[in-house]
Amino acid sequence: MSSIQITLPDGSVQSAPSGSRPIDIARGISTRLADDAIVARVNGDLYDLDRPLESDTKLEILTARNGGPDALYVYRHSTAHLLAAAVLELFPETKLGVGPPVENGFYYDFQRDTAFTPDDLEKIEARMWEIQKRDLPYERKLTRKDEGLEKYKDDWMKRELITEKAGEVFSEYTLGPQFIDFCRGPHVASTSKLKAFKLLSLAGTTWKGDEKGAPLQRIYGTAWFSGKELQAYLDRVEEAKKRDHRKLGQELDLFSIQEAAGPGLIFWHPKGGMVRKIVEDWMREQYLARGYSLVYTPHVMRRDLWKTSGHANYYSENMFKPMELDDAEYQLKPMNCPGHILIYKNRMRSYRDLPVRLGELGTVYRYERSGVMHGLMRVRGFTQDDAHIFCTPGQIEDEIVSCLEFAFDTLKTYGFDSYEAEISTWDGGASGKYAGTAAQWQLAEGALTKAVARLNIDAKVAPDEAAFYGPKIDVKLVDAIGRKWQLSTVQFDFSLPARFELEYIGEDGKAHQPVMCHRALYGSIERFFGILIEHYAGAFPLWLAPVQAIVMPITDRNAEYARMVEQKLKDAGLRTHLDDRNEKVNLKIREAQLQKVPYMLVVGDREGQNQTVSVRNRRHADQGAMSVESFLEIARKLIDAKTPQE
Repeated sequence: MSSIQITLPDGSVQSAPSGSRPIDIARGISTRLADDAIVARVNGDLYDLDRPLESDTKLEILTARNGGPDALYVYRHSTAHLLAAAVLELFPETKLGVGPPVENGFYYDFQRDTAFTPDDLEKIEARMWEIQKRDLPYERKLTRKDEGLEKYKDDWMKRELITEKAGEVFSEYTLGPQFIDFCRGPHVASTSKLKAFKLLSLAGTTWKGDEKGAPLQRIYGTAWFSGKELQAYLDRVEEAKKRDHRKLGQELDLFSIQEAAGPGLIFWHPKGGMVRKIVEDWMREQYLARGYSLVYTPHVMRRDLWKTSGHANYYSENMFKPMELDDAEYQLKPMNCPGHILIYKNRMRSYRDLPVRLGELGTVYRYERSGVMHGLMRVRGFTQDDAHIFCTPGQIEDEIVSCLEFAFDTLKTYGFDSYEAEISTWDGGASGKYAGTAAQWQLAEGALTKAVARLNIDAKVAPDEAAFYGPKIDVKLVDAIGRKWQLSTVQFDFSLPARFELEYIGEDGKAHQPVMCHRALYGSIERFFGILIEHYAGAFPLWLAPVQAIVMPITDRNAEYARMVEQKLKDAGLRTHLDDRNEKVNLKIREAQLQKVPYMLVVGDREGQNQTVSVRNRRHADQGAMSVESFLEIARKLIDAKTPQE
């Protein structure tokens, strides 16, 4: 038998018979390594542990400790197959869709005439643990495409997947006597490797996510290497439920989505509207301080404009249908950029005028499918803090640096101290879905990379994730419970200036084309508000709180003094409410706590005589008696510093 050379991660090389399996190599190194092995990395690709090695190989055995995302991906994929095997044992009439791993877990889609119930979910999870204890192997088998199509002639989903994705020979995986599925793998060696998993929820879906596709049922689950990790995740899920902005939005009377008006359209209630005003005012003040000009553009414009911009071709599926008016077709705007371009183009610009920074809190409209809308996070009408910068090629790097500094200042102001950055690049022109030349993309991506380097940002690169008109830098914040949210974006654009024939007169007296930068820091006001609600669990910091203090007279005879205190607070600029209901003060305090009001000022006979207030903080309870002036001094310092918590 011939031998092959196995190169291990430490650089050592050992000989092994051709056909040796990664698990054999692992067992030769140590029994513990073999016991801990999840999957193998062979010449950069992931392999099953028992898949034969036929040629010289660079081999790495991945475990829970060293395997990182790849090992967890395989572990969760295997748990998805375990779920499907359990479903088939309990409900053999079920047909299988797809079952991929996803962030924090996995799901599997099923076609079954009868709907799964929460009780079924418990039975399925119990059966998964039964199968886990059987120590069943995940066995890979190879099947010819024509044989597979014949074998699955009565299973339309498998036939479709095999037709679209399989080569002449494709792999399938079995798990027990009933489960077999078309799958590229790899998987863990056996079910006993799966130590910590839980089914989470049921949802309706459609085949391939197509609105017109066949209806399917989806079961979501999560899987982790240890019970400790699983419990930590479940605790985070419970905390996230408490912070759900849809739940808190109703409890705190911040916003609503009205069925009479339609899905994905947000109604801002008075308290939510106050927070929005604060957020928008801060951004407008920053615009002016940082050299931006404020502009406003129409909500609807002629469709020809969107043909010129390219949106009608590249973005049409996300746009509402055009409307016929007297002189032409008109389009609800999905973007603000063409409007800003027309303002720039309204007069000739000199190089001395550049950069031109135009900022707008502009409302846009995008057609989101009904299945993906989610509270404030995914809507059909929303307001962007949108800005566009027109500048010379020599200025673009400095402008990108300034935009990123603005983004980080925004995060810090709102109490976010952790974030990640990501540069999205094109595919080199392979797909034809990106506008522009290779030279333009090289210039643009180079400018973004240099800007990131100047700020010492460790940015990841996301290939083939750019906008159609240019590369971009996205900033993802990390909230109070460790979740990542896409927030700010800075996008380079060389396409629209060319499409709209933008010009400026250079130092040489000749016309030149400017470059353009798209920039949004909140992303959208709606989504940012949703993130704020969940980050602070509805308990906004004092400077953002819609009601900053409630004045509470103990009895009716204290009402006049309470009104005087309320007026002093209002005169000082505090958002104040007087709760003079004929209710016990403890009830008022409890209700104010539930509404997450930062301060409660209780006034009774003693406070009236001493011209003081008894201060209660929502987090730290009784703060003692003090003069109104002393309380205002404390509040003003917290507001001016934009302190995240009192």
